[in-house]
Amino acid sequence: MSITVNGLDELRYLAGSDLGTSDWIEVTQERIDTFADATGDHQWIHTDPERAAQGPFGAPIAHGYLTLSLFIPLFTGLLDVRGVTTKVNYGLNKVRFPAPVKVGSRIRLLARLASVEDVPGGVQITVDGTVEVDGGTKPAAVLQSLSRFCA
Repeated sequence: MSITVNGLDELRYLAGSDLGTSDWIEVTQERIDTFADATGDHQWIHTDPERAAQGPFGAPIAHGYLTLSLFIPLFTGLLDVRGVTTKVNYGLNKVRFPAPVKVGSRIRLLARLASVEDVPGGVQITVDGTVEVDGGTKPAAVLQSLSRFCA
């Protein structure tokens, strides 16, 4: 379920709030291969299903940075900020990948709007995020993301 806010004042009001849990996204071999093509990272644990089946994870796994990149579509399913002119990723404070994402797994995001701070021309938000794997015991990623919204 998405939360919609209109403008920076409503966004400021959400500081400290849980944003909920996103819908699931399946991590397919096609998605992994497309990411490998885009980044040039064709390591066999990602792109060679037969060899990966004999490897340490028993199947191909998503690149950690693929998992991280899926933060954006997962997050935008949680929070819709309207009435702003620009939305940009500003960076990350911390990222860890505690567990692999095997091909065919589903992932989702649990997010909390940790803070909203004024910056010239707008605000900067800090989001604490945990990417869960369906049926997993550890998260696939734990991160703190920074974004800026300009009015």
